[in-house]
Amino acid sequence: MSGKQAISLKRRIVLVHPRGSNWLKGNRDVISAANRMIPHGILSIAAWLEKNGHQVFIHDCLGPGASLEFQNNINEIVEYKADIVGFSATTSSFPDAARMAAAVKKFRPDLVTVCGGVHCSALGASLLKDYPAFDFMIKGEGEITFEELARGGNPVDIKGLVWRNGAEVVENTPREMIPDLDILPFPAYEKLKGFPKGYNLPLFSYAKFPGTSMVTSRGCLFQCSYCDRSVFKKGFRYNSAKYIYDHLKYLNQRFGVRHVNIYDDLFTTDEKRIVELCDLLTKNPIDMQFNCALRVGFAPDSLLKMLKDAGCLMVSLGIESADPELLKKHKAGVTVDEVTDTVKRIQAAGLRAKGLFMMGLPGETEESIRWTSDFVLSLGLDDMNMAKFTPFPGAPLWKTIREEGTFEEDWEQMNCLNFVFVPKTIGSRELLDQLYNEHVKRFYTSKAWLQKFQKRIWQHRHSLWHIIKNLPDLLAAKSQFEPKNKMS
Repeated sequence: MSGKQAISLKRRIVLVHPRGSNWLKGNRDVISAANRMIPHGILSIAAWLEKNGHQVFIHDCLGPGASLEFQNNINEIVEYKADIVGFSATTSSFPDAARMAAAVKKFRPDLVTVCGGVHCSALGASLLKDYPAFDFMIKGEGEITFEELARGGNPVDIKGLVWRNGAEVVENTPREMIPDLDILPFPAYEKLKGFPKGYNLPLFSYAKFPGTSMVTSRGCLFQCSYCDRSVFKKGFRYNSAKYIYDHLKYLNQRFGVRHVNIYDDLFTTDEKRIVELCDLLTKNPIDMQFNCALRVGFAPDSLLKMLKDAGCLMVSLGIESADPELLKKHKAGVTVDEVTDTVKRIQAAGLRAKGLFMMGLPGETEESIRWTSDFVLSLGLDDMNMAKFTPFPGAPLWKTIREEGTFEEDWEQMNCLNFVFVPKTIGSRELLDQLYNEHVKRFYTSKAWLQKFQKRIWQHRHSLWHIIKNLPDLLAAKSQFEPKNKMS
């Protein structure tokens, strides 16, 4: 694959979703018991590769029934007798991907190893220099770059590729973004063992079962300080309304899916497309509900009503904090008053409102955490998610993060579930963890939330059954949110 002449080849390829580190340091990894997501990136790449004649297998180390033993996974990957093994890695799963690449190379030194994903896209050539078990890395969108490499293209000519020319590591010209996402086939869901029932959505986020998730756009028009845009860059590209409708119908008719979480950053940015999609879903209903996310300023009442009529159950809203100064610094264009108004209008349209927050941003204080905790309760949200701020190499904050506080650059723990960064305005990591635990528990034990939950308990019977089946793991997770002291 490094020769001067390109030879068109049809390859046997394994795409691997590494297990990585997905829970709290020093504790058993139980995250998949509450939410096992499909690996969107490699499903899309697999579908594109197969469309171009390659034979593709997917090995999901986080999938249902996957072995917890490292060597068992290596043995299974080697048994595919592939020509190429590709890994898709986040920052926290990259070390695991690197260990796996080194292990498969011991069995098959001739095996070509490729790694892509957000971590590779952010660090590029510097990363390939330090990890010799990888032959190639891909920066940016992977579909076209991977396929050109797989069919025997000369590495010199492949945009978006990072490769070795002898002892030198070369980073090629960036790959242009795919302008029309409708050219991509639907993701290769059929290659996942147990799909869809082996993959579970977040508890209590759905009323119909089974469910899955999908992505209908790439990129974002905004640049929040904490967000890594290394893969899809700034901008906004999206599938057409007809493509999305056909995609939903395919999931329903082929796999029996009855709920979809749409994980676009800005689902409603192009209002015309959403109006058209809602019109299709209203006139030609599918036995399916969906959740989506939107941003303050992109939620007119008319659109919220259309979403409800089309089958939308819950809308997520990125809020992050109730501190105006933190919002100004990290999420420009969003205000507390606008958030309050948007949540009220979401619920007035008959939709559930989920607030997305982030604790531990640079500049965070005990006072700002208290403001946020009070604000969460005042909003009357139907659900809430609180991420632990994690600095990522491709985010705007990365360059100055060490000036803002204490940062432990432990990639395996950089997963928004551990406080690897402590702002200089917070006394210690232990205090930050304590405040986090109290904040989360305060919401889920509040009278208002419990009353809403009780009214919907029959709708959530599938989630309750899932809890019963996974009770030991979920109790272990719950224990992480037991505060040692009350917030004053």
